[in-house]
Amino acid sequence: MAKARRAAQVYRAYQDVSRPGSPGLMTRIRALPRMVRGALRGEYRDLGKGRLSMMGLAILYIVSPIDAIPDFLLAIGIVDDFGVFLWLATALLGESGRYVTWEKNRQLP
Repeated sequence: MAKARRAAQVYRAYQDVSRPGSPGLMTRIRALPRMVRGALRGEYRDLGKGRLSMMGLAILYIVSPIDAIPDFLLAIGIVDDFGVFLWLATALLGESGRYVTWEKNRQLP
């Protein structure tokens, strides 16, 4: 069930990135540092500090040698890291797309 939910999230993120008029993948990736700075400064209020903290913890979990399920259990140990990675990637792509749209609307007179 969780696999199907993750697959659906990834597919929705893919649809969002490839939708005509939507910010492209590289635009979203380049917007990530601005988005984080804006959220930390309180300028971009759509990304709360709690969600930003969860994203930071996800990055730490992925790069950390300490896991909930050890990586030496090959099939299972890597799956939990991959699940966290998929959540992080879809969350960042979705939020950065909303940020780029917010940024454009903010600059309009």
